[in-house]
Amino acid sequence: MAKINQTQLERMHSGKGFIAALDQSGGSTPKALSQYGVQESAYTNDEEMYTLVHEMRTRIIKSPAFDSEYILGAILFENTMDRKIDGQWTADYLWDNKNIVPFLKVDKGLADLANGVQLMKPIANLDELLTRAVERNVFGTKMRSLIKQANAVGIREVVEQQFAVGKQIFEKGLVPIIEPEVDIYSADKEKSEEILKEEIKKQLDLLDKDVKVMLKLSIPTVDDFYSELMSDPHVVRVVALSGGYAQEEANQKLAQNHGLIASFSRALSEGLSAGQSDNDFNNMLGKTIKEIYAASIT
Repeated sequence: MAKINQTQLERMHSGKGFIAALDQSGGSTPKALSQYGVQESAYTNDEEMYTLVHEMRTRIIKSPAFDSEYILGAILFENTMDRKIDGQWTADYLWDNKNIVPFLKVDKGLADLANGVQLMKPIANLDELLTRAVERNVFGTKMRSLIKQANAVGIREVVEQQFAVGKQIFEKGLVPIIEPEVDIYSADKEKSEEILKEEIKKQLDLLDKDVKVMLKLSIPTVDDFYSELMSDPHVVRVVALSGGYAQEEANQKLAQNHGLIASFSRALSEGLSAGQSDNDFNNMLGKTIKEIYAASIT
């Protein structure tokens, strides 16, 4: 097994800051581009689309505002990992130039709704992808499932699937971010979170003592609800997704949860556009980053 980078592990465990999620992919790429002011008429195929989104991400990553004083890690989409910034692989650029820890989104999207949840689709060629991630000096991975209802059977299936794949990822020398998102619009969100926490605790108790994971969870209905997960020796860090909340509301809710740090995607790029001058772009990004950081260090 490849060795986990201990410097990066220590930074993720105890550094001050948050994780930037730059991993919208596949179906969500056109939406991410359109929010950035690049319409679908600007590209004619996937290759052109991914080139444009890489330009957007490169602009974010290279911005002086994108600074390790505030940002601990960044989650990349596979296509971004396989591209370069100024002649360096993106993950190497992040770590060598920015001191920001690189992660890779590995899931292939969600299966159809069953038992109130959407499991991950099977991840074809996962082993090959993980091998490539290790070669590209990626530190960890991320994969998302979705919980829409407080269905005990469905939530257990989600958590069992996440940890089964997570163990495979850890065995390759990468730290998995386990992301069982609870839909923020769910009518029984709080109940779902109660079931979810118990299932996560069960799975953590089953891990071999050296296994490390991270958790990416929706900001809980009850403040500090995930504190006990943070103190589990297997858990490197617990991070929060913005989940559809606007940036300001996401920050307010996050600040109420001590020790919980952001891993925002949409809320991070809110207000950025392709037409902005570099000065306006960097100022907007800088303001957003400082606000998310402030909410993450409570």
